[in-house]
Amino acid sequence: MTETTANVQLFINGARVNGEGEIFPVISPGTEEIIAQVPGASAAQVEAAIKAARAAYDSGSWSLLAPAERVAALTRFMDYLKSQAQRLTDLTIREAGCPVSSMVMMVQVQLPLMQGYQVLDLYQKLPPFEENPLPLNERINFRGAVGQSIRHYRPVGVVAAISSYNYPFFTNLWKVMPALVTGNCVILRPSPLTPLTAMIFGEAAEAAGLPPGVLNVLTERGAEGGVTLSTHPGVDMVAFTGSTLVGKSVMQQAAATMKRLQLELGGKSAQIYLPDSVALAASAAAQVCFAHAGQGCALGTRIFVPESEKAATLQAMAASLQNAVIGNPADKATTMGPVISAAQRDRCERYVAMAVEAGARVVAGGKRPAAPNKGFYFEPTILDTPDNKNPAAQEEIFGPVVSVIGYRDIDHVVEMANDSIYGLSGYVYGKDTNQALAVAARIRTGTVNVNGGMMGAYASSGGWGSSGIGRERGVEGLRVYQQIQVINVQGGGQ
Repeated sequence: MTETTANVQLFINGARVNGEGEIFPVISPGTEEIIAQVPGASAAQVEAAIKAARAAYDSGSWSLLAPAERVAALTRFMDYLKSQAQRLTDLTIREAGCPVSSMVMMVQVQLPLMQGYQVLDLYQKLPPFEENPLPLNERINFRGAVGQSIRHYRPVGVVAAISSYNYPFFTNLWKVMPALVTGNCVILRPSPLTPLTAMIFGEAAEAAGLPPGVLNVLTERGAEGGVTLSTHPGVDMVAFTGSTLVGKSVMQQAAATMKRLQLELGGKSAQIYLPDSVALAASAAAQVCFAHAGQGCALGTRIFVPESEKAATLQAMAASLQNAVIGNPADKATTMGPVISAAQRDRCERYVAMAVEAGARVVAGGKRPAAPNKGFYFEPTILDTPDNKNPAAQEEIFGPVVSVIGYRDIDHVVEMANDSIYGLSGYVYGKDTNQALAVAARIRTGTVNVNGGMMGAYASSGGWGSSGIGRERGVEGLRVYQQIQVINVQGGGQ
């Protein structure tokens, strides 16, 4: 089914409107069919959305509401999104190519639907005022006056939320909800590869009765609107998820107006299997490749095992991929779907070739599958990588490709794990929990998962180095959308 242009509308200043910019196709990565023709926003409409958000924030129609009132409105917002769960699932299959039976589908739709309510719960537990811990001699001055210093948390203002294609609903929600509940006004600009689920946010704002201008949703084929959002003086903050290369451009664009930034960028995370748990590594490649065809910035695409166990581990990993079913994401039998585009499939091919040229060996996969003959598919790929300097171990490929690297001892594996410009996530597996924790504490990355992962609403994640700035989820993921105002009060003893 192809959506008509009438079914895909922008949301500006509380109203659904037709896009006046370039019409662009949304192509299903699983079938290469055009599933929608989307009218993008014109330059004038981008300006109108910024003006609407600015006016809504400056008027206080949202930011000055009592927190309980914002929570009530956003509960209605979440209720509408929850009512659209099946539609969100269908769109995610079609525009993002995520297999319907994959465990990742739960992360795509069901998990964010649950966590949207949880962020409202967490927000209500955070005080708007906190006391600064002044020593006694600063609380009482020489006149005997008693002083107090208070941190007051206030919204940043107008937030531009620019999201990625791999988990479109999830990344949209985890910008929009924390920004809105803390009192900001938002302009959501989804990836042009996966814009359809974002349109439902405008419907939810309408159904929840959010004041005009509080949430605006724009689409576009290119990057012109995104650049405007990153440079416009009427925007106070940019929250961006995407590649490190584009993230650097966003930083440069935002610098002139000193915008607050929250950037979730690339990763090349390490999976470290300590000697007492190396048997667990047999499933490591499948976990990465079957997780939305490896299109996850936090996936552990560098797999470290003891050198003495490397050959046996590679054999077990290859066996774990033998029953992979590569095909249409709408088919319940499919275990691995496509990458997002022909360009991304070409990138996988190019990096495998570069890896082999630099000394790696293809153990499994490494090419396009014979079937299906339509769609952007790439085989789940295991590379026997001689060292951590290999291009496949240094660069984010963003596809179903893993590098397996041997290590001599703990110091060696920590050194290699930290030999990366990225620092988004990491994984350490060990039966000796104390040893695993000691290794985890040495890894230079924003999150480390020991013997398992967690993606909860109450615990934050965020990158170091070229993996980004700021945090998402948890307390920090709410506070990043707030400014701190310090209020100093003197009273008594006058």
